Amino acid sequence: MPLISLVVPCYNEEESLPAFFAEAAAVMAGMREEHGDASFEVVLVDDGSTDGTLGAMRALAADGEAGAEVRWVSFSRNFGKEAALLAGLRAARGDYVATMDADLQDPPALLPEMYRILLEEDYDNVATRRVDRAGEPPVRSFCARAFYRIINRLSDADIVDGARDFRLMRRRMVDGILELGEYNRFSKGIYGWVGFKTRWLPFENVERVAGETKWSFWGLFKYSLEGIVAFSTAPLSMASLAGIVLCILSLVFALVIVVRTLLFGDPVAGWPSLACIVLFVGGLQLFCLGIIGQYLAKTYLEAKGRPLYLVRESSDDDGC
Repeated sequence: MPLISLVVPCYNEEESLPAFFAEAAAVMAGMREEHGDASFEVVLVDDGSTDGTLGAMRALAADGEAGAEVRWVSFSRNFGKEAALLAGLRAARGDYVATMDADLQDPPALLPEMYRILLEEDYDNVATRRVDRAGEPPVRSFCARAFYRIINRLSDADIVDGARDFRLMRRRMVDGILELGEYNRFSKGIYGWVGFKTRWLPFENVERVAGETKWSFWGLFKYSLEGIVAFSTAPLSMASLAGIVLCILSLVFALVIVVRTLLFGDPVAGWPSLACIVLFVGGLQLFCLGIIGQYLAKTYLEAKGRPLYLVRESSDDDGC
């Protein structure tokens, strides 16, 4: 009997969880009717929420009306969505594992089609992508599209524009992901790096059912930077190339100055342009040092070997 695990990372989703669970329970009931041999478990990961998310998880686990085993893991503090996804994948026992958000922006109604594709077609993973960004600020949409173009040019990871973390994977792909023990995780890149055959399922953007997004513009920028640094060394090559170009230009300018001095003398002029050049070169040096610093920082974090998250309590502790 195949077991399907739903991994749901949550951060301050007290308002969203009941609506999510009601819709997910209806979808699971329909899938059980269509595939009588399918069973389900739901793995909820509390990412250090400051509201009543953990209480809502406890209530759902004790309710038992969803027709699926509900388990939960609660972190000691907020470690971020990447850590929550990893904890959920580690806890999931299913032959098929789905990762999805609790705000219903990842529609559970797509699960039956995703499961059908894995059963009937030769794929290891069915992933979803948004075909539009309705309701999203234009600046944020522009920056998101620019990020996907940049990272696909700079790295070997295949990251599709509009890709969501909502996907259904076979166990062999989940095991492959769990073999990557890196501290600095960027799941969208990891999904592409491990390979396996992926079928993309497009859908139109859906608004949150409750609450507010936890992603600020600055948070998304840092997340994008994390992805570029984690899956590409191209910025280091660009910094080296910039240094080589500046060295060549400096030699050319030195030759021009020598020739001009021999032919026309050495008038005291040009200090504004000199100041601009000094500022430009100094700024470029700091920029390149910043790039190198990003890679050194990631190396430093990896070398310390700290766990990606700490569990404060879980349903397994309660014997649930």
